[in-house]
Amino acid sequence: MTDKKDWTDKGIEDSVEGKTKDLTGKIKDAAGGLTGDSSLQAEGKIDQLKGKAQDAVGKVERKLGEKADADNE
Repeated sequence: MTDKKDWTDKGIEDSVEGKTKDLTGKIKDAAGGLTGDSSLQAEGKIDQLKGKAQDAVGKVERKLGEKADADNE
């Protein structure tokens, strides 16, 4: 992945997947809290952290794409 389009596309993909994991984690966390299932709640918190990390990676990838675009002008 060396050109802007590749980095940007990968960044968007990672951000969407990350936000999806974060949302899934929030749902699991809430469901675990409501049902008293601490294991499900913990799994939800872990999914939220993974999702936030993946979204952050996506943001960096998009910035790299923007930088590559600016360098090519």
